[in-house]
Amino acid sequence: MRKSTASGTLRYLLTCWKLNAAGAMEFRLSFFLTAGMMFINNCIWLVFWGIFFTKFPVVNGWELRDVMLMWAVAAGGFGWANMLFGNFTRVAAITAAGQLDVYLTQPKPVLLSVLASRMSLMAIGDFMFGWVIYGLVGDHSLRGLALFMLGLLISGLLIMFFTLVANSLAFYIGNAEGLAFQVFNGFLALTTYPTDIFRGGVRIILFTLVPAGFISYIPIGLLGGIQDSFLIGALGITALVAGIGIAFFYHGLRRYTSGNQLGIRS
Repeated sequence: MRKSTASGTLRYLLTCWKLNAAGAMEFRLSFFLTAGMMFINNCIWLVFWGIFFTKFPVVNGWELRDVMLMWAVAAGGFGWANMLFGNFTRVAAITAAGQLDVYLTQPKPVLLSVLASRMSLMAIGDFMFGWVIYGLVGDHSLRGLALFMLGLLISGLLIMFFTLVANSLAFYIGNAEGLAFQVFNGFLALTTYPTDIFRGGVRIILFTLVPAGFISYIPIGLLGGIQDSFLIGALGITALVAGIGIAFFYHGLRRYTSGNQLGIRS
């Protein structure tokens, strides 16, 4: 029974992703322009970092290669999460508008249906950027590839579920779209700065309440040589944030009031 349920859920996800990709490719010019502009935007940031490191080759043990890999992990993780589960940034807007009704009538898990029903075109550029940077400066051994993919997994899950927690505030305070967007942007920004430039209470926060530090430290604590304490902490905090995000969403869902709207999912 469980095997058939898991198989059905996987087929459902694959169908969602196939339809999302087909919809994106229907407007090919828009697809390539949107993804390409995000790719270029990330490259511009690395140009600024490159200029900085020509003046200061090493900053608290960080070199340009480490910062490039940090951006690769952050952008790549955000990319795959937003490609496959692109609605995690829009849960607050969907909830406030009373548009969850269509997902509540479907036999699949509500949260899974919500998250997988949209693909972000911008995120494709981020995902490609991550792999291009890895190709340029990463460790191309089998072990290096596996560690980079693990870094992408940790990064994407942390970004997705931390953002989901912020978006689920809509169940409790009404229109939380603006607040969730600010939290999301702030979290992303913190993933693109070397963790070791922060000290004291700020550093503690980056590894606890706002666990962006686990993403930005991946080039040092994972890709540069596995630090057992960091890896255990990163896996543990990722599981914790995912669990909190899922529980918070479903607890809030009990408070949801139908939008009384008739329509189909687009």
